[in-house]
Amino acid sequence: MNYLSVENLSKSYNEKVLFENITFGLEENQKTAIVGVNGAGKSTLLKIIAGLESKDQGVVSFKKDIQVAILPQNPIFDEEENVLEAVFSEDIEVLKIVRDYEMAIHQATLHPEKGVDISPLLEKMDQHNAWDYESQVKQILGWLGIENFDQKIRELSGGQRKRVAMARALVVDPDLLILDEPTNHLDLETIERLEEYLINSRMTLLMVTHDRYFLDKVTNDIIELDNGKIFRSKGNYTKFLENKEERLKQLNASVDKAKNLLRKETEWIRRQPKARGTKAKYRVDAYEELKEKASANVSSDEMVIRLTNERQGKKILSLENISKTYGERILLDNFSYTFKKGDRIGVVGKNGIGKSTFLDILSGRLKADSGKTEQGVTINIGYFTQEETQFDPNKKVLDIVQEVAEVIKLEDGSEITASQLLNQFLFPPKVQYNLVGKLSGGEKKRLQLLRVLMKNPNFLILDEPTNDFDLATLNVLENYLESFDGCLIIVSHDRYFMDRLVEHLFIFEGAGKVSDFPGNYSIYRDKKAKEEKPTNANSEKSPQAKPAKTKEKNQHKLSFAEKREYEQLMSEIEKLESKKAVLTEEMNHKTDFSELEDLGKQVANISKQLDEKEMRWLELSEREN
Repeated sequence: MNYLSVENLSKSYNEKVLFENITFGLEENQKTAIVGVNGAGKSTLLKIIAGLESKDQGVVSFKKDIQVAILPQNPIFDEEENVLEAVFSEDIEVLKIVRDYEMAIHQATLHPEKGVDISPLLEKMDQHNAWDYESQVKQILGWLGIENFDQKIRELSGGQRKRVAMARALVVDPDLLILDEPTNHLDLETIERLEEYLINSRMTLLMVTHDRYFLDKVTNDIIELDNGKIFRSKGNYTKFLENKEERLKQLNASVDKAKNLLRKETEWIRRQPKARGTKAKYRVDAYEELKEKASANVSSDEMVIRLTNERQGKKILSLENISKTYGERILLDNFSYTFKKGDRIGVVGKNGIGKSTFLDILSGRLKADSGKTEQGVTINIGYFTQEETQFDPNKKVLDIVQEVAEVIKLEDGSEITASQLLNQFLFPPKVQYNLVGKLSGGEKKRLQLLRVLMKNPNFLILDEPTNDFDLATLNVLENYLESFDGCLIIVSHDRYFMDRLVEHLFIFEGAGKVSDFPGNYSIYRDKKAKEEKPTNANSEKSPQAKPAKTKEKNQHKLSFAEKREYEQLMSEIEKLESKKAVLTEEMNHKTDFSELEDLGKQVANISKQLDEKEMRWLELSEREN
């Protein structure tokens, strides 16, 4: 039986049809992502399903007695609530008991002199068998780094608010979880823990995300929303891309065939008397259907970036013994680096550790407390910030671009007008004369990117550039940045974006320490995993997913075939571990980036096999014992 059923759902805004008569369902443990271009209606569809927005027509229904939780893209809180109140805001009895218990423990730890009596709460925990639930909640809070229960929501950063919203959704132990851009504002380490949690969970998922690694690892079902219709593909994101390519090939062939037939049928229609009654009705009807098929739109709007960038001189930018602190927090401690032509650097580290501050110092927006910065005379810095640029909402889109330049030079030496450039960035003439205040969040970010690039920078700094962009736009941006011959500095939680574009990393480790790692993020992550002790895999940092809802027969002893599989698994795991160790050691002695990348992919593949085999071994070992 479906956990979720959507039947004949339609939604329009004024004259724009987002989707019409769409129907689909989700079963238990189905992990589905909705993809499509910006403006296709993905978030609106999630909001309608979640009951946060009205529909024009159709039915949305959930299976009875299941727990549904929602993580919106921009979570709403009571700003005066503290963190604990926000996390435990759902009206569930066992959750309230756990909340009261956690708060009592927290207060007892802060004020041991008061001698807080928690015995009544211990009795309630026993009565409601809440200890397993409490353990799971505690792991989720610890994994998300939520420790200051007394802090007010209004005092939290964007990343902290997203963590609290995530905790609020997960602590209810949902059967069906709805996620809108779950990875936005989370650091890479937290994203990977969330990924692991969702992969191992039996909960049903419905999500919108642009994180391609997240899509590839977590999902087993993709729904594409395109021109008001849905196209469904079983499998992960890679499988979806393969299926879509095949579907578009077939559609192109079908449209070409229809166009050829239409030419013949048009001649037949023209040769017949004008009175429709004298024509064969079935053929006239078929002709109308053929016209519709031949006019099918098989090409999608795609952003085009053909801007140029100024040439760099020999001296680019050098930092010598740069230090920066905020209060008692040390963000940079005697950091030195001389940028070279063609540097492509990713900046990684936990939220709040100093990455954006570092970018502000590079761009000249912020001064270091001490140290020396020297910038070459030919350097033109372009800075795409994480914060949305505050455009005048009463100005037209075209006016915002013309503030920078009315004529823009392209990479081939030709020039185009600001209006033509806007059209290339998917702002058609009709939209160019709209007020900026009417643009969506994604459109404002695209306009912000356009203003940065049209200044022809040769030192480009991108702080979380993937937020609010659809997958098609990201792909075009990546293609442009791959051929960008200036210096490129990126902070991003999008691992695919980082892996494709950067060649080495600045690792912010805390207390002002920054190390330089030769390789992309996946290579760094695999090396780090190898260096960690095996016991760390079972630490409280990684939450335990909701256990599978198994039937009694699953608790029986192993069959003969399963016993044989169990015995073989340990040997296979040992061989894979040895192979991984050899490859990792080989990586330590390589300096060529292409060789490092190839070795990194091999290590990643082995790591994936190890995860699968170890999970299977654990499953069998529990039943064996």
